[in-house]
Amino acid sequence: MTNRIQKGILAGIIATLIFSLFTMIIPFIGFPKMSPPAMLADMMKIPVVAAWVLHFMIGIVFAFLYIFIISKYLNKVNNSILKGVIFGILAFIIGQILIIVLGKLFYMPPSVDNIMFMMIGSILGHVVFGISIVLLIKNEMRQIE
Repeated sequence: MTNRIQKGILAGIIATLIFSLFTMIIPFIGFPKMSPPAMLADMMKIPVVAAWVLHFMIGIVFAFLYIFIISKYLNKVNNSILKGVIFGILAFIIGQILIIVLGKLFYMPPSVDNIMFMMIGSILGHVVFGISIVLLIKNEMRQIE
């Protein structure tokens, strides 16, 4: 059990780092600038440093969600990349639901960028995150199954 927890924490941190780097690069190919920590900080009126910590904590929670719940439903999918894409899309959907909930609890600044490109960029980022999670904990999941 401890190995799965350690693996989840490490995978969550690394995948969130990869996701964050992706969101910093994606504006260079024509997508709107995206920064989940900046959005959290603005919405929740917390310091950006605290929002970064929260961002990485959310990544760890998603890694645990994959390890302990989602992987059981994706065990019939043999391709790790496809598992990651499916998990990334699921993470995007969950993230959007959480944004709606947070938008009701906190101030949600209006989006000034093209919302369609923002959503596509967000989906791509979450897919990169999902693939990263699956690949990072692939060996661990073989031992669990």
